[in-house]
Amino acid sequence: MLAKMEERKPQTGGGKKRRHPGDDGKGGEKKKKGGDEGAKGDSGKKRLDALSVGYFRRVGERLSDGFEDNEEREMFVENVLSEVKGKAMLVATDRTGSITLQRLLPLSSPEQVGEVLAELGGEAGSEFKAVSCDRCGGHVVESAVRQMSRWMESSQKEASATTEEEEEESCGVLEAQVLSLSQVVRDNIAEFIKHVHGSHVVRTLLHVLAGCLGPPRTESRPGAKERNLAPQLTDFEIPTSFWYELKSLTETLMENVHLSVTDAVASAVFQTMLNVCHRKRPKLCKQLLGRIMEYLTSRGAVPGVSPLLVFLKDQASSHLIETIIQLSHKSLLRDLYKNHLKGQLVDLALHPIANFPIQRLTAASAKYKLFLRLFDELVQGVEAILAAGHMGVIVQLAESCAECEEKQGELMQCLMRAFHCAEPGSRHVSCLPLFMSLLTYEVYYHSDTAEGSTQTEVPLSSICYHGSRLVQALARFKERSLLLSSLRTLNPADLLTLASDPAGSHVLQALITTSSDKGRGKILKRLEGLYVQMACSRLGSRVLEAIWNSASISQRQSIAQELVPSESQLRSDQFARHVWAKFALSHFVHRRAHWQEIQTGESKKRKLFSELLE
Repeated sequence: MLAKMEERKPQTGGGKKRRHPGDDGKGGEKKKKGGDEGAKGDSGKKRLDALSVGYFRRVGERLSDGFEDNEEREMFVENVLSEVKGKAMLVATDRTGSITLQRLLPLSSPEQVGEVLAELGGEAGSEFKAVSCDRCGGHVVESAVRQMSRWMESSQKEASATTEEEEEESCGVLEAQVLSLSQVVRDNIAEFIKHVHGSHVVRTLLHVLAGCLGPPRTESRPGAKERNLAPQLTDFEIPTSFWYELKSLTETLMENVHLSVTDAVASAVFQTMLNVCHRKRPKLCKQLLGRIMEYLTSRGAVPGVSPLLVFLKDQASSHLIETIIQLSHKSLLRDLYKNHLKGQLVDLALHPIANFPIQRLTAASAKYKLFLRLFDELVQGVEAILAAGHMGVIVQLAESCAECEEKQGELMQCLMRAFHCAEPGSRHVSCLPLFMSLLTYEVYYHSDTAEGSTQTEVPLSSICYHGSRLVQALARFKERSLLLSSLRTLNPADLLTLASDPAGSHVLQALITTSSDKGRGKILKRLEGLYVQMACSRLGSRVLEAIWNSASISQRQSIAQELVPSESQLRSDQFARHVWAKFALSHFVHRRAHWQEIQTGESKKRKLFSELLE
C-alpha cells in the first residue's frame, strides 16, 4: 500500500512541491528509521526529521486521491498509523504531520484513534497539557476527541462483524482517553482556558462531553468573512460517563469564573460552556447563568453603581454578557433590567462596546412585555444613537417591534422625525431613500434649509447595509403605507438601481413579497419595462424570481408577455437563461394552455402551504 502511494509521487508532486531541508525529493526511497528522527531545531525543541516530514506530506497527497474501497482505505490507515506509533508527539507537533493526522483520524476506527490519543497523552495523561497547548498538536487532539461522535455509528455498522463486548472495548479505549484528557484539563484549568491553543481543546471537549458538534475549525477559510450565525451543531449519543464528566468540568470552570471577565480567551470558553449546556442540559445551563450573573453583580466597588455597567463596556466580559442575555429566561432578563440597566440604556447604546449587549437584550426581550419598557427608554435617544453610528441598535429595535407587533407606529414617526421627513407632509414620500442611505433630508437632497417642500431630483444612491436591514424590518410592520408610497414615487432608473444593488435588492424583494395582491400589483405596474434588464442582472434576476414566486397568475402572465419578445437575449445571458427556464417561457410561447395549467397548479399548491403554515 505504501509502495502504491510512493509510486504516485512523481505524477502529483512534480518539481514544484515545497522542499524541506534535507529532503531529496525522491518519493521512491523508503523512509529511514532512526538517524535524524527527533532532530533538535534552533530552539532546542525536538522536531520531526526531514525524511519523515516528506513522508507525511506524501501521505496527505495520497489521501487527496481517495480510495477504491473500504479495505484499501483501512489497510492504508493501518500502515500509516504504524509509522506514527512511537513518535506521535513529534508528528502531531509538526505542521505537515499535524495536518496529515487531522485528515487521517476521521478515517480511523475509534480504537485506533484511542491508541493515538493514549500515546499523545503519555503515562497517566501527563503529556496532554503540552500537546494541547501546541499550535499544531492542539488541532490533532481536537480532531481525535471529535471522533467520539462516531462511537455509536461505528457500533451499529460493525455489529455483524464483531461481538458487542469487542466493540465496547474498542470504543472504550477512546472514551477512557477523552475522560483522561478531561481530568488533566480540570487539574490545570486556569492554564488551559487562558491559553490561545489549549482553550480550543477545552471548547471541543465541552462539545463532545455534551454530545453535540459543530464543523471542525480546519474547514474555515482564512480571510473569509464570518457570518453572524451560530454554527450548525449535530447531536450524537454519549456514554453515561460523559454526562457526569461534563458536570465535573463545568463545576471546575465555575471555580475559576473570575477569569471569564478578565481574559478574552477564557471568556470564549465560558461562552461555549453556556451554549452547549443550553442545547443539551437546560437545567444545568439555568444554574450556570444564575451563578455567573451572581458573580458579576457582586463585584461592585462603587456604592449605588452596578458593576455590570463596567463589565458591559469591557471587551472580554461584554461578549460573555451577550451570551448570557441570549440564553436567559424571562425572570433573569427582568432582573437584569430592573436592578442594573434601568435608566442607563441610551448611555450604553452610545458606547462603542456596550451597544452590542443592548442589541442582544432588545432582541431577547421582544417576546416579553419587558420590551415595551426597553422601547420607551431607547426611543428617547434614537437621534443620538444614529449620530453615533450605532445602527445595529436601531435595526434591532425595528426588528423587535416587527416581532412583538407593538410600538410600530411610534417607531416609524420617531424615524421620520430623525431623518427630517416628518414635516411638512410632502416630505413623507422621500422616506424610503433616506432610510436606505441613512442620510437626513437636507444631506440627501443637498438642501440648505429645513423649511420648504420643494426638492430637486436626486438619483437613488448611497444604499447601505444597515439602511437595507432597517427597511426590511419596517416592511414587516402592519402599517407600511409610507414605504410603499415612497417606493411608487421612484422613477424607472431608480427602481432598476434598487433591484440591481447588493443591499437595495433585498429591500425591493421584502416590500413586494410582504404586500397584498393589490399592493403588489401597483408596484409591478411601476416595474413594467424593466423586467428584461432585471433578468439580465445577477441580483435583479433573484428579485424577479422572488416576484414571480409571490405573483398571481395574471401578474405572471404580464411578466411573461414582456420577457418573451427578448427570447434570444434572455437565453444567451448567463443570468437570464435561468429565469427563462424557471418561468417555463418556452411553454408560454408554444403551449400556452399547458403553461397556464402548470402555473395554476403551482398557485394552488403555494396557497395550500401558506394556509398550513398559518
